Amino acid sequence: MTRELTGRHVLVITLAAFGVIIAVNLVMAFLAVGSFPGLEVKNSYVASQHFDRDRQAQESLGWTARASYDGARITIEIVDGQGTHPVLRDFTATIGRPTHKRADVTPHFEVAGGGIYRAPLVLEPGVWNIHVQAVAPDGTTFRQRLDHYAGAMVN
Repeated sequence: MTRELTGRHVLVITLAAFGVIIAVNLVMAFLAVGSFPGLEVKNSYVASQHFDRDRQAQESLGWTARASYDGARITIEIVDGQGTHPVLRDFTATIGRPTHKRADVTPHFEVAGGGIYRAPLVLEPGVWNIHVQAVAPDGTTFRQRLDHYAGAMVN
């Protein structure tokens, strides 16, 4: 016995298909908003007024940060254009996931020589961002983000 496809059946099929599409979109939107880490700055206009000046001052330092991770300890090294370790007034690094701030940590680094900093740290597998910040003796702020994935540091 075959049933005839009526207009009512087509309407129910169409509404069900669109209902599934709308439900999936709502779930995906909710998950996307829930995983957004938030704003980088409170007022982007004010931050933009200092951006070029700060960038030029940082570039004039000629510094580069490098990081390595051995599974139990993270090492961050800052070198200048000549390959030597500059003297720093202050140093911090925050390690966290790129998608949320729940796992962010700012370990206590010990100086392992000029420009080399080490801290004990255990990271779960996956992608991690390392936000390095240091201050030069003249007060210039140095910032660099290092990306960590599967045991290899990538600039």
